[in-house]
Amino acid sequence: MIKINRILSLALILLMPAAFYSTPVPQSSSDIHVSGSLAPDKVKKGRVARATVVMDIPSGLHVQSSKPLDKFLVATKLDVETPSGMKVGPISYPRAVMRKLKFSKGMVAVYEGKAMIRFNVTVPAGYSGGSGDIKGKLRFQACNDDACFPPLTREVKMWLNVE
Repeated sequence: MIKINRILSLALILLMPAAFYSTPVPQSSSDIHVSGSLAPDKVKKGRVARATVVMDIPSGLHVQSSKPLDKFLVATKLDVETPSGMKVGPISYPRAVMRKLKFSKGMVAVYEGKAMIRFNVTVPAGYSGGSGDIKGKLRFQACNDDACFPPLTREVKMWLNVE
């Protein structure tokens, strides 16, 4: 009886890690990390800073591009707010990757891995402040190979020092 209990206990201990590793980790839009930066972070009046918003998309997830091929998919879109007087240039989205996913009839234009969205911020020569808070609101829809998740909007803040 004691031998059987020991064998069962040993088998349970040996099989438990396999059960943990075989269970897939649930994925969702919240697994996507969004961050932003400005270069340089200190700009003279009358000059331009280059802003970058980065989406870190984990393996197994995709984000719909800024120009999805299906009208029912939500486009990735960045809206930027700047302090009064600063101007935002055109927003440049990365090139999409074309994928055939289980839920789609045709190809889908997506972002994978690191997706970088860029734009310029111009500080006018007559700018009166010593700094500025650049706020981005990034709306996106993430999907895995089986389905799409509800769209999310993430806020990203960047700080610009003005000389």
